Amino acid sequence: MKAGELSFLKNELLFGRNPVAGIVAVEPVPGDQMRVFRRENGKLVSEDQPFRPFLWVSEAALLAQLQAKHEIVELNGNGSYRHLVWLNSWRDSLAARKYLQKATNYSGNDPASPYFLLSDPVQQHLMATGQTSFKGMRFEELHRLQLDIETDCGENYQFSNPQRESDRILCVALSDSRGWEHFLAHEDETKLLEELVAVIRERNPDVLEGHNIFKFDLWYLANRARLRKVKLALGRDGSELSVHSSRIQIAERTINYPKYEIFGRHVVDTFLLVQAYDVSSRELESFSLKEVARHFGVASPKRTYLAADEIAATFRSDRERVKAYALDDVRETRAVADLLSQSYFIQAQIFPFAYQDVVVRGNATKIDSLFLREYLARRQSVPQPDAARPYAGGYTDIFFTGVARNVWHCDVQSLYPSIILSFDVLPKRDELGIFRSLLADLRQFRLQAKAAMKDAKQQREREHYDALQATFKILINSFYGYLGFAQAHFGDYNAAETVTAKGREILTQMIEWLKERGAQLIEIDTDGIYFVPPKKEADKLEDQLQATLPRGIDVEFDGKFRAMFSYKAKNYALLDENGRLTLTGGALRSRGLEKFQREFLEEFLVLVMTDKVDDSPALLERYREAIRNRAWPVEMLMKTETLADSLETYQAKVRESARNKSAPYELALKAGRGYQPGDQISFYVTGTTRKVSAYENCKLASEFDPKQRDENVDYYLDKLDQLYAKFAPLCGLKVQRTSTEDPRQGSLF
Repeated sequence: MKAGELSFLKNELLFGRNPVAGIVAVEPVPGDQMRVFRRENGKLVSEDQPFRPFLWVSEAALLAQLQAKHEIVELNGNGSYRHLVWLNSWRDSLAARKYLQKATNYSGNDPASPYFLLSDPVQQHLMATGQTSFKGMRFEELHRLQLDIETDCGENYQFSNPQRESDRILCVALSDSRGWEHFLAHEDETKLLEELVAVIRERNPDVLEGHNIFKFDLWYLANRARLRKVKLALGRDGSELSVHSSRIQIAERTINYPKYEIFGRHVVDTFLLVQAYDVSSRELESFSLKEVARHFGVASPKRTYLAADEIAATFRSDRERVKAYALDDVRETRAVADLLSQSYFIQAQIFPFAYQDVVVRGNATKIDSLFLREYLARRQSVPQPDAARPYAGGYTDIFFTGVARNVWHCDVQSLYPSIILSFDVLPKRDELGIFRSLLADLRQFRLQAKAAMKDAKQQREREHYDALQATFKILINSFYGYLGFAQAHFGDYNAAETVTAKGREILTQMIEWLKERGAQLIEIDTDGIYFVPPKKEADKLEDQLQATLPRGIDVEFDGKFRAMFSYKAKNYALLDENGRLTLTGGALRSRGLEKFQREFLEEFLVLVMTDKVDDSPALLERYREAIRNRAWPVEMLMKTETLADSLETYQAKVRESARNKSAPYELALKAGRGYQPGDQISFYVTGTTRKVSAYENCKLASEFDPKQRDENVDYYLDKLDQLYAKFAPLCGLKVQRTSTEDPRQGSLF
């Protein structure tokens, strides 16, 4: 291990005070113990550690009538939670919570509550002991097993139902991070399940991975095992799966899912990983495994493809083909997890959460856990979260719409973290000064990790340091958000407001300076400015601008573009010198647009940004002909939408006139399948006239028959024409303008 890496691990604020290495799982066991599984000299060992749960209270008198045995410790400092309460068992902890709820009429999760209890015993143990997972380990040392099942359904049914006797598991594909692969198929489903349990217990992985493994594979396996009276004893102690309902918020999406837990192992769903990835990239056509694998370039050229409705019949006629298909699924799952889960592996070395939970916890919650861990270790009182309130955000503006040439971009590096450190904008209730120390250390650690990545000789070593620096970057950029996080014990809305105000001040200063020198401003977005540089002394612009900025605020001219199409704030297209097009903003790259619209828009924008705008009418006619001739596969026409509400909630809102009917929900209701929030529905529009109600004229994309096509040609022609009419005027094309047109439209050369 490199010396620089060792310096990371010695930082107790970040990695915890306990140096125990190789922890791969922590589980509560009877007798008020925690079983800790560790890798030691290549072998898996376990030990039981004593566990004492705790909670914080504002006043010791709150516990005067508590019957459960407890010890109260008075804490230092001025925080609201001035007393730490140690209890003898988790049962006592739950009894204390019940007692306090009744005595105070507060839930322990309410920011104004006079007591605070962490509801996860594993988090409590890791926090109290200073331990974290995977210390001293590399990602490749984690034993990860990938799982994928294929199912059959009874005649006259479209979807397989694990509770229906006629349905069944056809086969199971398995692989792991050590190069092992296995395929299970048996006519007797009971024996198939028993063999699966035996194989997983023999391989003894630390992690189970799958794509949509929570909502499909484990859900289906658990239900079939119950039906066949098979004990699905996948736990390291021989226990069965446990499950409870859970939800995760990923940007604007709320995903409900059954959270399965396996004793001594973690479950990681790549379906959730790719959604978290897509929050910033917004590049994925859909979240299906095949689409994701193609996007990341990990799909083999020889990959076997089968439509969902072909699998069962193919299994009966050509089992080897289904085997090849299923094994390709687990290979792609492993490859996607290789790319997306390394950062979470490193986060598990930092935060006092189980690896499985690190994946689904928000960044602000994770940062809060670092404060709580250190304040607990130093016996320092903890403040209550501030009452939530709104505050002004970052500076965004648009100065020009249309096509601009020779566009530059300047960016303030880590604007908000830089402001926090340069101007000491710190949360007032952090009496130990952890906020500043952590943020400063993380910035330094990231520089060291990037340098180590650059010097690394081996690919795995480069990947390790890249994951480190990416993790540090995520945390650095989360510190500002933590200040305004409603559940942050050390948040500070005044500080958050000061940061954004200073950011607006700095960016306004930069804009005025650029204008004075003849630059033409196009757009500003929180920490970066797009502009056409002045003709004189452009090569000196960066150094001159840097000289005007406060110390610690560093500007970087990080992009030069052949052309830019500016549509509206935070919605623009960039064409670089190599002809590569990048789209930003929902108006240009929304999944609300069908694929043919997105592809048309990309081709159209390339034409107008490469001085070929006169070719646009021909492009439009080519797309119109493809629609009229029914030349495209359904993937070009279908729309994929994510269900935000449960079907019951949707129906209630429709009844109460709180929302209109919607195609994906109506199709989900007709399908008779247990769709949940977060599920995706792909559909296309049928009918024969331009104006139709989509919810009354739609079909699932899986129902599309290429031999008897029924897509609504006039409907899709109208959508194409409307898209063209929306953007053509901004590019100098003669399409009738509306009265609301922006007078600033034009072209910059």
